[in-house]
Amino acid sequence: MKKNTKWSNLYMGLILLFLYLPIFFVILYSFNESRTTAIWGGFSMKWYEELSRDRDLLEALGNSLVLGVASCVTAAVIGTLGAVGLARSHLKTKGMVEYVARLPIMIPEIILGMVFMAFFSLLNLPFGMVTLVIAHTAFCIPYILMNVKTRLVGMDPSLEEAARDLGASSGRAFVDIILPLLMPGVLSGALLAFAMSLDDVVISIFVNGPRLNTLPIKVYTQMKFGVTPEINALCTLMLGATLLVLAIWTIMKKLHR
Repeated sequence: MKKNTKWSNLYMGLILLFLYLPIFFVILYSFNESRTTAIWGGFSMKWYEELSRDRDLLEALGNSLVLGVASCVTAAVIGTLGAVGLARSHLKTKGMVEYVARLPIMIPEIILGMVFMAFFSLLNLPFGMVTLVIAHTAFCIPYILMNVKTRLVGMDPSLEEAARDLGASSGRAFVDIILPLLMPGVLSGALLAFAMSLDDVVISIFVNGPRLNTLPIKVYTQMKFGVTPEINALCTLMLGATLLVLAIWTIMKKLHR
């Protein structure tokens, strides 16, 4: 029985339209001369020039990038070691530990934010970049742990055994054999965790200090006074940077084949 390709193509086209049409308008109105998106005032680079002079917004972007990189690198180390440890563990409570490790992505963010705020207050930690990194690391770990764990499931255990038979220590076998095979899972989990960290508003509001702004918090607070097309310009630049990184990654993968 043949599939109805006409309706399936129409269905896929509608999905792509709803997904990418808003992005198209964000890019389009970043070049709008008018301040309001309801009126097209002509093509202009005005908002990119305004963005280059907006120190507060650029500082918030820098803080978000530093926060995302710091939390993802820390989460990558902890998540990778945790996944390897769980894979090699034979404890009866292994399933429960895996469930607990996935809790941060199942608990609503507002609850996590309140828990982190109470915990940091109990420890008398000053709210700022340190508390942000700790909180973001905590909810980034499960994304990396699950990706690495999935990678471990399809890995042949005899590879490490062969390295040990050839005289390699357990640490050397892990660094030279296991870790390179796990890197695709680590990198994909880290990229997903970075995106979640860069996008987070709720948890960041609860654990952020009064003198530090991240990009999502800055945009959220600006919404009360009206967001200017500078945000469209910034989103367009960030989208372009993301597509450039993906293109470089794809080219590198093809070159290594």
